[in-house]
Amino acid sequence: MRGDGDGWVFGADGARYWGRFGAAGLLLCAPADSGVVVLLQHRAVWSHQGGTWGLPGGARDSHESVEQAAVREAHEEAGIAESDVAVIESIVTHSAPEWSYTTVIAKADSPVATVGNGESAELRWVPAESVAELPLHPGLAKAWPGLLARLT
Repeated sequence: MRGDGDGWVFGADGARYWGRFGAAGLLLCAPADSGVVVLLQHRAVWSHQGGTWGLPGGARDSHESVEQAAVREAHEEAGIAESDVAVIESIVTHSAPEWSYTTVIAKADSPVATVGNGESAELRWVPAESVAELPLHPGLAKAWPGLLARLT
């Protein structure tokens, strides 16, 4: 379903951002034998920054909080049920005068099953300490050290 937030925002410097009202992504973590694992999405090649690993997420609609948007997007892109998610905190991890991206940190009791849509080449539960080894979406790569510190 297409929401009213879908669309590009263009910055004064020529940068473009997806989400007319900003965007949000869900950093879903769960306990595992190896420690904490996080759900990552290998972005479809056709998408913005395609081929990189990021968080399930996307444009926030005008009527949504960032938490609602992140959970909705995780459901759409990864099949994550709202009932499997406990939101912990929300952090603005990118801000421009015209736009912002919020990372919503949430926990699941265990690594839940996923079902990707056309925006996902792959979904994978990754040990938190191994995330930086993947070719990350530039925004996630920049934010990851601060996010990792909140998970451990």
